[in-house]
Amino acid sequence: MTAPALRAMVDGATRLLADAGVGSPRHDALALAAHALDLPRVDLVLPPPVPEGFAAAYAELVDRRCRREPLQHIVGSTVFRYLTMRVRPGVFVPRPETEQVAQVAVDEAARLAGLGQEPVVLDLCCGAGGIALSVATEVSGTRVTAVDASLDAVALSTENARLAGADLTVLTGDVRDRTLLADLAGRVDVLVSNPPYIPPDAVPVDPEVRDHDPDLALYGGGADGLDVPRAVIDAAVRLLAPGGLLVMEHAEVQDARARAAAVATGAFVEVRTDPDLTGRPRMLVARRSAPVGAPSPAHSRT
Repeated sequence: MTAPALRAMVDGATRLLADAGVGSPRHDALALAAHALDLPRVDLVLPPPVPEGFAAAYAELVDRRCRREPLQHIVGSTVFRYLTMRVRPGVFVPRPETEQVAQVAVDEAARLAGLGQEPVVLDLCCGAGGIALSVATEVSGTRVTAVDASLDAVALSTENARLAGADLTVLTGDVRDRTLLADLAGRVDVLVSNPPYIPPDAVPVDPEVRDHDPDLALYGGGADGLDVPRAVIDAAVRLLAPGGLLVMEHAEVQDARARAAAVATGAFVEVRTDPDLTGRPRMLVARRSAPVGAPSPAHSRT
């Protein structure tokens, strides 16, 4: 196949994907071509040689994407911060907006490491493991544990940790279990979470999310979708050390209620909402208060 023919196929795939409502048709057309060629990327200025059978294989991949199967499921991987992670059906696909949540956790762990500490970091509702692995690979000397209620998510996080060469403990557990990680009570320095938080009446519009991400990872329970996030906050009360930091993703319409839930525990100070990269209010950040009369912990020094 000649280079012009390859470009024509990518152009045609771009049009088909756009007509199917795919939000990034050119990007996806190129990504699918690279996958069909078993290459990390395709450069149409200097196109690679195309083997026999490429046209049929590429057409099948494009058809799957036109039917709104997630690109990440088709190619089997996604990029999250500095990591290339495996993904598969049955486990929530990491999203770019969660990278900012990971950044806050990374920054806090790095601050503590800079003070000579060995930060203990906990990622609840870890999914494929993106947040936990970001901390483990970007901040040396951290002790990171990742937890999920889904056996599929635990298996995938374990696999991604092995591929990244990261020292990560991955456990099966339900954040609503008040005995979860009792051995870490009062010892966690950073508790970070991207829990399910979608309300039951806010079914996602995008077929990639609605039809392919597991309900367990999407819907947070209760009329406002905050049952599981509130359980994360309760877990932070139990598990965080004085001065430890809670970082939790939520929907942009849930910022006030998330802050109120944290304040209502009476266990946090510096409760705030941080924006994502588009400026939307998307994460709760709160610091665990010290007991009355206790000296100010090193965690709270900035």
